[in-house]
Amino acid sequence: MTGNAKGAGKRFRLVHLLLIVPFAAVLWTPFYNSSEPSLAGVPFFYWYQMLWIVLGAAVLYPVYRAELRAEE
Repeated sequence: MTGNAKGAGKRFRLVHLLLIVPFAAVLWTPFYNSSEPSLAGVPFFYWYQMLWIVLGAAVLYPVYRAELRAEE
């Protein structure tokens, strides 16, 4: 941050609710605490978490774009 007052007026936008999706999907461990179905021999527990790395980036992108538009 450059220290200017421009960033002081940040507001909550509905697009920020998208950030809850990957958080909740990985936080709820009983949902994916199993070894079946396996994908190429990798248990569900592991590939589900790895999938959310990619999906988390995909969810963050619209939030990032919305923030860029808000700064203009």
